[in-house]
Amino acid sequence: MALDVEGSGEQVLVEYEFLSSPRLSPDRRILAWLRWRRPQMPWDGTELCVAELLVDGRLGSVRVVAGSSSESIFQPEWAADGTLHFVSDRTGWLNLYRLRRDYAEPLAHMPAEFGEAQWELGYSTYAFNSRGQIVARYRRGGFDNLALIDLPRASFEEIAQPYTSIKPYIGASGGRTVVIGSDPQTMPQVAIIDTEQDTVTVVAADELPVDPAYLSVPEAIQFPSGSDHAFALYYPPTSPDAIAPPGERPPLIVQPHPGPTTDAKPRLDLQVQFFTSRGFGVAAINYRGSTGYGRAYRELLAGRWGVFDAEDCANAAHYLVKAGRADPQRIVISGASAGGFTALRALATQRIFRAAVSAFGIMDLEAFRQRAPRFQAHELDRLVGNSRESLARSRELSPVNLTGRISRPVLLIQGLKDRIVPPDQAQMMVSALERDKVPHAYLELPHESHGFRTPDGIRAALEAELYFYLYALRMPMANPTSAIPPVLRGMHSRLG
Repeated sequence: MALDVEGSGEQVLVEYEFLSSPRLSPDRRILAWLRWRRPQMPWDGTELCVAELLVDGRLGSVRVVAGSSSESIFQPEWAADGTLHFVSDRTGWLNLYRLRRDYAEPLAHMPAEFGEAQWELGYSTYAFNSRGQIVARYRRGGFDNLALIDLPRASFEEIAQPYTSIKPYIGASGGRTVVIGSDPQTMPQVAIIDTEQDTVTVVAADELPVDPAYLSVPEAIQFPSGSDHAFALYYPPTSPDAIAPPGERPPLIVQPHPGPTTDAKPRLDLQVQFFTSRGFGVAAINYRGSTGYGRAYRELLAGRWGVFDAEDCANAAHYLVKAGRADPQRIVISGASAGGFTALRALATQRIFRAAVSAFGIMDLEAFRQRAPRFQAHELDRLVGNSRESLARSRELSPVNLTGRISRPVLLIQGLKDRIVPPDQAQMMVSALERDKVPHAYLELPHESHGFRTPDGIRAALEAELYFYLYALRMPMANPTSAIPPVLRGMHSRLG
């Protein structure tokens, strides 16, 4: 859509099911943009289109210059000389290219991800500075890096910087780059990185609210799963106030990330630190299907959601038990949204887990499909299928239909203002758990939506989860009566 700057009207330039990333060339003569159709998500397949902008404001003939239903294009940008750049996964990795006539010339061909799954508009993982260079963020092995690509010389140079996670909002000017970065012991910072002076200047940051001595630093692990392997970040228990007795292994919380098309990132997560500072190890799983490890790895979850992710969570736990880093009798699983779905699938199908927590989790796949936002309504087509047979598959996978296979405790936490996964999903699951006499607790948060954001809601959810684990794992408690969240009182009598 084009808007008259004088406010006299508007004109539709192009129509398609989904459009994003409009970019006008420096001479204001050519418009570039991305488009895709259902059932594709933007990380499945997009087309990069260009068209001349005519004198009357209309577009000329549209040409597709890159992308397809099986090639994802990310962040088209024009250089100052009028060369169109973009990120493509045509090689299996999201790498950076520039268009030379009709040839896509690779600028940094490597097994790394220069793009991001486009859950939001406006992502920017690279930027041009005023010296004919590109500053690019890329992810390899689960960690973010910065590089300087000199276009005239076609050189690639690492930029020294302190962050392990950099948000996809990069800006550049001259020899300076602006990023939002963090690491497992640092709150997110807006920082200016000067590549000429080799300096990092923090211009905005929240104060760290805890003593760094209580912060756990994760270790990236790779473990066998299925016929291949999967990845995780393992956070060991960390506290100067509590040391486990010699020979005692810590309890473990396995956390599948939401999405499911996203990943667990090595940045400060105070909710993870809440548990590691209280004696739990935490394993954040980048199961098969996660982003950041190339297209082939991400596509492993197609048609196998609820299976491979649950298996990977269990295999991460087995790996850590074998390494002597987790007590096999005290392993639980916790997830939010799609991660809540995975957590309950794992509890029903993998015997290693002693309890599960689901926060605003998907309990009924078909009910979710019917009410999901338009953008992601067809994500289930890839993950589960859209045929008549897949309807039966959806019912088979849905946790609400698995309560007959669950005997161990479940905690459900739900925001009552959630429009993505509405409260009736949790309420259906509660009814099924009650019907099959599964020990459970249900916490409703009246002022929360999809993701808990108020201090009171976050605190209530964390305290409920902590005390749920103490009861489910029969661990000792300080203040064993007065500190118990009301929703969990009496739960111990149902745990046997």
